[in-house]
Amino acid sequence: MTEQFNIGEGIQRAGKDNFEATVRAYGEANKGFQAIVAEVTNYSKKAFEDGTRAFEQLVGAKSAEQAFEIQTQYAKKAYDSYMAQMSKLGEMYVGLARNAYKPLEDAAAKVAKKVS
Repeated sequence: MTEQFNIGEGIQRAGKDNFEATVRAYGEANKGFQAIVAEVTNYSKKAFEDGTRAFEQLVGAKSAEQAFEIQTQYAKKAYDSYMAQMSKLGEMYVGLARNAYKPLEDAAAKVAKKVS
């Protein structure tokens, strides 16, 4: 009877540990998504400001050549900024996945250690 009680306790403890690991994983994922949303919001605001500034410069252009130069500079800056932002977001998503998976990985390692 004692052995059955210990097995039941072990299963209950494992279930609690797994639940806690899952909650920690969701918490880490939530933090990661919040950081990504903040980053995208800041990028969007900056991109809008840059576009508005470029439009204002275009309106004030004195010649077609000057307008072409303004447009060329804006396009290059927008492209470079976009590529840098996509790289940063990619790194953030990798970090999010790593951080969210870590509590589950730790819980699985505990279980594996107990079993062996």
